[in-house]
Amino acid sequence: MFRFLVIAAVVIVFVVVGAVLVTASANRPAPQHRTVQLHVAGSTMTPDRIEANQGDTLTITVDADKAEEIHLHGYDKAFAPEPGKPATMTFDANVTGSFEIEIEDSGTELGSLEVHPRGGLFGIGG
Repeated sequence: MFRFLVIAAVVIVFVVVGAVLVTASANRPAPQHRTVQLHVAGSTMTPDRIEANQGDTLTITVDADKAEEIHLHGYDKAFAPEPGKPATMTFDANVTGSFEIEIEDSGTELGSLEVHPRGGLFGIGG
């Protein structure tokens, strides 16, 4: 009898956890196409933070007051704007985390890209 109760308890736990994961996954927002315009003046970027969800498609345009390489770490994307000539790139935000954006030559940190997990509960089940 004790064995039966333990097995029944384990099965109930699995069913409840599975239902929570499926429900959380079903309520997630659909991927979006996000367009972001970044302006670099000296060592300042506006806005200094980009937010996206995993699976979103990002189109980022960078304009700058001087010719320099702006690098997005983690995604290894390099923008090379010149005054009057913005640089644009489109890519999928498929890696979650916080990624530094910097002026490559000087290592000056300008801001970050924050990509949040999209799926399920605690990023599981999506």
